[in-house]
Amino acid sequence: MNDYNSIIPLLQGVPLFRELNEEEHKAIIDNITMMYYPAQYRIFSKGDVGDALYIIKTGSAKVFDEQGEIAVLKPYEFFGEMALFKDLPRNASVETLEETEVVILKKEDFFKLIASDENIGRLLSEEYFLRESENKQRAEGGAA
Repeated sequence: MNDYNSIIPLLQGVPLFRELNEEEHKAIIDNITMMYYPAQYRIFSKGDVGDALYIIKTGSAKVFDEQGEIAVLKPYEFFGEMALFKDLPRNASVETLEETEVVILKKEDFFKLIASDENIGRLLSEEYFLRESENKQRAEGGAA
């Protein structure tokens, strides 16, 4: 069982989950896994099967592809959410910059959550479409 008291503030600080109530946060916490990664650890590579959403609790990670660095992510930032909605390979790699603790929501657990609470699914869907639009703009305009 996960520690609600340490994870609820993390979820409340993530825009993706900010609008959820305490019961919805607890439902998410019941379906997550905590992982610790050392510095310079490759969490996943471009082309890998996407199967989870990641939220950085402590530490930092860089998102990059063959053209270079796309972003540096810090606590309360998330990545990999596209994998929850589409069966496509990862479009970038992610590697830790220092010791990093992440919260992981796997795709199958995500589907259990949205089956039991449509508000969670709605909020995540909105974030997905926002991110998809940002990714298209970056690809078309070359902006990072």
